[in-house]
Amino acid sequence: MSDNVNSKDFLIGTILGAAVGAGLALMLAPKAGKELREDINEGALKVKERAYEWKDNAQVKGIDWKEKALVKGNEWKDKAVQSTSELTKTVSQKTQDLTNTVQTKLQEKRKKEDEALEAANDVAEQMEKAADELEKEK
Repeated sequence: MSDNVNSKDFLIGTILGAAVGAGLALMLAPKAGKELREDINEGALKVKERAYEWKDNAQVKGIDWKEKALVKGNEWKDKAVQSTSELTKTVSQKTQDLTNTVQTKLQEKRKKEDEALEAANDVAEQMEKAADELEKEK
């Protein structure tokens, strides 16, 4: 941004300086009125031609900067999309791993509960048998 301002100021200063310098040189030169007017017109045409050249140059540079900005913008967009995709895959994989771990732990807990319940049922059956045998012996 600072370069744009400095370039713009320099360009304006150059144009004004050239115009003022040319005008003063023509006015101070010992020439007849007709010759002076011709020289002023010629100088004005040269300044006009230079201004058009600078305008064309500025347009070309503007187009170049626009293209560079589009390229960089697309590169940054692609990089952001790729990073987001990688992050999504990583989060998805971690979530799947955590889900699998929780399911495995839950299945192990249920298996232990089932084994404990079965053992409790076996003990209850044995106690009933023992109680039945005790009653028969009475």
